[in-house]
This record gives sequence, structure tokens and C-alpha cells, in this order.
Amino acid sequence: MSKAGNASVESQEQLVSDIKSVISEAEEMLGATAEQAGEKIANLRARIQARLRDAKVRLAEAEDVLVDKTRAAARATDEYVHESPWTAVGIAAGVGLLVGLILGRR
Repeated sequence: MSKAGNASVESQEQLVSDIKSVISEAEEMLGATAEQAGEKIANLRARIQARLRDAKVRLAEAEDVLVDKTRAAARATDEYVHESPWTAVGIAAGVGLLVGLILGRR
């Protein structure tokens, strides 16, 4: 996978993590206000709960897309290595050599 594709997956993973955190905090706040009375509070709680349900559905969909992209990247890498094993070995050796040179200079 390219650097841009890898960065995209990482940013999507971070987004999913952030959304999970926000949902968790919102659910905590709803729990803390459960004993509050009044029509306005009840209406607000109902709207927030509906939005949280929607966010959870969208989050699950985003996670599915992320998993699909990761699997596709793994399949593409696997196919490339099987189609061009010596090229893959050469690239890995070159990267290893560069890393060794860089670490050797320190």
C-alpha cells in the first residue's frame, strides 16, 4: 500500500477511535442526567439518544469499510508477492540495507 493509502487508513482508524470516545462520553452524560426532570430535559435526552444510535450505525459502517480496505490491501500485497517474489525479496533487502546503514551511522 502507498504511503498516502496507509496514512488514509491510519486517519480513518483515528477517526473511528475519536467517534467511539465521543459516543462513550455522551452516553455517560446522559446517564448522569437521568434523574433530571422536566419536559425540555426529556426531549433533549430523547434527541441525543437518537443521534447516538445514528452515530453508532454510521460508525459500524465506517469500521466495515475500513476492514474491507485493509483486507483488499493485504490481498493486493499477497498477490504482488506471489506474482513477483524476487522483486519483493529485492525490495525487502534494499529496505533492510538502508535501515542498516542508517542505524549503523548512529
